[in-house]
Amino acid sequence: MFGFGKAPIPAIHDDGRIRARFLVKHPGFTLDVDLDLPGRGISALFGHSGSGKTSCLRCFAGLDRPQQGYLQVAGELWQDSERGFFLPAHKRAIGYVFQDANLFPHLSVRKNLEYGQRRIPASQRKVALDQALELLGIAHLLERMPSALSGGERQRVGIARALVTSPRLLLMDEPLASLDLKRKQEVLPYLQRLHEELDIPVLYVSHAPDEVTRLADHLVLLDEGQVRASGPLKELLLRADLPFASDEDAEAVIDGQVCAHDGDYDLLQLSLPGSEAYLRLPHAALPSGHRVRVKIKARDVSLALNRAEDCSLLNLLQATVESWQALDAQMLLTLRLGEQRLLARITRYSFDQLGIHAEQTIWAQIKSVSLLAP
Repeated sequence: MFGFGKAPIPAIHDDGRIRARFLVKHPGFTLDVDLDLPGRGISALFGHSGSGKTSCLRCFAGLDRPQQGYLQVAGELWQDSERGFFLPAHKRAIGYVFQDANLFPHLSVRKNLEYGQRRIPASQRKVALDQALELLGIAHLLERMPSALSGGERQRVGIARALVTSPRLLLMDEPLASLDLKRKQEVLPYLQRLHEELDIPVLYVSHAPDEVTRLADHLVLLDEGQVRASGPLKELLLRADLPFASDEDAEAVIDGQVCAHDGDYDLLQLSLPGSEAYLRLPHAALPSGHRVRVKIKARDVSLALNRAEDCSLLNLLQATVESWQALDAQMLLTLRLGEQRLLARITRYSFDQLGIHAEQTIWAQIKSVSLLAP
């Protein structure tokens, strides 16, 4: 991957980005990562169990001290082993959310939050208690004890407690892993609100693809303690050398903007950046101009040389063939649609019959579109 001492430590860059290099050796496992992450939005650390996700997060937090390491957050140096510098965990401006909310059982929700807030002098507080209460929808829970909360409510209180410390960096270690599906669906919209309304970078550990595609802007794929790939989520989902594209559930994530709603049929219409095309999907009305994220599975996209007439499909979009790869008896195509990219999985027979070639104009017929983040 990379070795310390083989490259000079970079100078401090106050460009808002997060730069990290960690080398941690344990019996039977080595974490060796080199990361350059955006200083805003959600960066997901994704990989199977034992890939090094939590180990990496603990290095960011200062809970584990790598044998060799470097960490810079928005121009602030937190660690540099070559200079013998290590900022201890209690001095790092981080908020840490674990799988379990770890609330103090003898304190009310209000007292739990006030405990977190007291860590930060009033002059340095950037996230007000009232703001955290509103973002997480927990104002009505203030006088309750943790034992009287549901799993989803406890986790939202735990997230709020991390936020009121006004962190420079928010670390979330599989915060939904202990919740059932219903509670996950309860908490996810609040995580999305944090993403949209707070200018605090988040490192989000997960092994759940649905969480990652809904929340993340940047994706880090970890495997056996090393970074297999790191980059914008939408780009990595399409890369032929990564497991996402070859998976049976391969999908593309695209951004849209609400432009209309058909009340008679409860259909939401989305415009797509850089394209005159639009998507329609069954959904309740959303504010015009609202930005949304949708996913389209490759298996739900069929192709045609001409626009189909008298068709039940809601979305018939003109696209350009960009590239393709063979997957046994199937072909996986990447299509360009304005500034967006789609995936389509068809048989090799259909590929040959349609005479597919690079830069070909073709009609993408989309059977199903899922709204990820309204």
